Amino acid sequence: MIGNEWDIVLKDIFDSEEFNIFMNNIYMDYENFDVYPKREDIFKAFELTDYSDVKIVILGQDPYHQRGQANGLAFSVNKGVKMPPSLRNIFKEIKEDLGIVNTNTDLTNWANQGILLLNTVLTVKDSKPKSYANTYWNKFTDKVISRVSKKGNIIFLLWGNDAINKSRLICENNYILTSTHPSPLSAYRGFLGCRHFSKANNILVDLNKDIIDWSTNENNN
Repeated sequence: MIGNEWDIVLKDIFDSEEFNIFMNNIYMDYENFDVYPKREDIFKAFELTDYSDVKIVILGQDPYHQRGQANGLAFSVNKGVKMPPSLRNIFKEIKEDLGIVNTNTDLTNWANQGILLLNTVLTVKDSKPKSYANTYWNKFTDKVISRVSKKGNIIFLLWGNDAINKSRLICENNYILTSTHPSPLSAYRGFLGCRHFSKANNILVDLNKDIIDWSTNENNN
């Protein structure tokens, strides 16, 4: 399914009738509607960040719903695509927190370092935000969050109420950093100034793990 350890960790899910019926319906929607991200990128977050490599989880909601934006990683868009407002605020906080100026909107560099950039819903119809919000995707990603948390010593960055509500799935022997969502509607009510990026690195140091290079620019990839 994925081609790495996730196939073992999530085998019972991938083998289940419920999952396969749901995915068949998703693939039918790809035939009949404009659905994002590209079909081959639905599980990109899992392909780039293997289970044993996960150090940090950043939770998003559903993918960007305009053509050409969503690329399978939460908050990320392909290079050359106009920077979405939430990502702009994430980069603004990184600059204030760590002095890093990011211009590349593709967050693959983060995924390659052990950051699972997980949307809680993995598909969206064109111009219809939350079009799959009340579907099996929530059950699927809830199980993912729960199983990642069982590893222990994972840092969860939960931004906004929807993400914070997922803290119920996380075991106690992990680290949870919360704030408002980085969208323009709420960023100034707690996200900007949260310093989650330096805090996460400080935790990684305490855990004797490699810190994250929060740069996304190509010369660091």
